[in-house]
Amino acid sequence: MNVFGSPDEMSRPSPFALTADTLSPTRYAEGLRDRRAGGYASFEGWVRIENQGRTVVRLEYEAYSELAVSEGARVVREAAQRFALVGAACVHRVGALEVGDLAVWVGACAQHREQAFAGCRYIIDHVKAQVPIWKHEFYEDGSSEWARCGACASFAHLPASDARASVGSRVRVPGDVV
Repeated sequence: MNVFGSPDEMSRPSPFALTADTLSPTRYAEGLRDRRAGGYASFEGWVRIENQGRTVVRLEYEAYSELAVSEGARVVREAAQRFALVGAACVHRVGALEVGDLAVWVGACAQHREQAFAGCRYIIDHVKAQVPIWKHEFYEDGSSEWARCGACASFAHLPASDARASVGSRVRVPGDVV
């Protein structure tokens, strides 16, 4: 997992990664430690047992890997510039996950907590809306359904122009590209 600090370090390898492996939040957070940072915020997204009134037994994430890493890195770098983050990173699982598994981790650090919180929220909301990752949910009754993860993101905290630019006309069709 690669992370970056100051804007002049943004040419380093991607601050966004996809993995089929179990996520390691402690290791990722350590990678963000920086003496310039006074605040750190993280987000962990877990596979929940219920979604829209249906019992979930497992799910599978698919991604268009090259584009997902590129778009994810763009989102993280955009957040770093917008919120003056000292460091930021995001890791998203792909493949089969069970209820309770960690599906996505985001971390952001900055001089002040407000920047870290805002940057972390920006990253997860924009990753969900813009990065080509699709979720296939499998239910207790034997049925399954593709969920459009872009619909999971909430942009209520963004100015209207940012929210429109974030969701725009980017409609992802699950299963199109693996």
